[in-house]
Amino acid sequence: MLRKILTFFQKETVLSISAILAILSMFIVHPSGKYFSYIDFRTLSLLFCLMSIVAGLSEIGLFDYLAEKILSRANSIKSIIVLLVLLCFFFSMIITNDVALITFVPLAIIILKKMSEKQKNYWILRTVVMQTIAANLGSMLTPIGNPQNLYLYARANMSAFALIRLMLPYSIAALVLLLVWIQIAAHREPGSTTENHISELFSIHKTKAPNQTSLIGYLILFLICLLVVAHIIDYRISFILVIGYIFFKNWHLFKKVDYSLLLTFTALFIFIGNLKCIPQFNHFLISIIDGHETLTAILSSQIISNVPAAILLSGFTKNYSALIIGTNIGGLGTLIASMASLISFKYISREDASLRGKYFIWFTAANVILLVILLAAAKILGQL
Repeated sequence: MLRKILTFFQKETVLSISAILAILSMFIVHPSGKYFSYIDFRTLSLLFCLMSIVAGLSEIGLFDYLAEKILSRANSIKSIIVLLVLLCFFFSMIITNDVALITFVPLAIIILKKMSEKQKNYWILRTVVMQTIAANLGSMLTPIGNPQNLYLYARANMSAFALIRLMLPYSIAALVLLLVWIQIAAHREPGSTTENHISELFSIHKTKAPNQTSLIGYLILFLICLLVVAHIIDYRISFILVIGYIFFKNWHLFKKVDYSLLLTFTALFIFIGNLKCIPQFNHFLISIIDGHETLTAILSSQIISNVPAAILLSGFTKNYSALIIGTNIGGLGTLIASMASLISFKYISREDASLRGKYFIWFTAANVILLVILLAAAKILGQL
């Protein structure tokens, strides 16, 4: 029994800690009907709907099909790496950073394993680190790119255009830095690859075009969710439509929803709601955060990850723009700063356990350098 508990804690560390904090806070602020007012059902509903729809689109092979079509245009190793990284960067804006990495990191590993041993060893760590950073930083541009954006965007009641305008300088800077990094890495690449060999890299399999009926159905649901994000349609309408469609179309998709993320959100909502009911603690946290929202969000993200940091800090400040910047930039740094980063780490570990140490060093070094650069950008823009 104890071993099962420890295994669960290791697997779902953030959820476990969030649940423990919520339970402990209940001894101070006893459970009541007021707890329901703590929970942001709109955010939970949207997260559930988007995860379900993206799981459906993934199952019918849309992302594999698009990736294969895009990558087939590559004519050099550098262009392959650029496309693999850009797929993560731009797709994460629509399908979230987690799903982008789950979709495109395995594809990158398959392609890179077809290179010569020297080239594979040179590119595999660099490419997966680049993809991870690209997914985390690409996702910061849109309200639906990552969970913290979806939550803070709704909390701030801002327009999608306002969020895009806020994060656009950082997204452009991130994209330029990634492309420069690829250029430098390609210049130092050992060996060369012929055009014939390039074509062989894509002879993995031919993905069939997605079923048109299913594709249209999921895209209509996705559009409805975007209308909810834009505050045009009530979230309960999208929730009912998604539940109904998937139940009759493919109920197995419900198993692919990340319920641990939804439960983590719920536990943190309860914990923060209870903390706000304790005047001394409430005033103490506000005094620490006030005027230092961006930096506090960045530092908190390094320890507890950026999604919990967003939920926690939003209970004690109204400066949501600073929190959006801080939790997105704060996704850089440690391996747990963005939980999505652990996805890539798991794929590398599964591919070759001996690469974990090197990957961790590459990941940390690259993240710290980019974090410092984007911190400097925030300082220049007067947002730090």
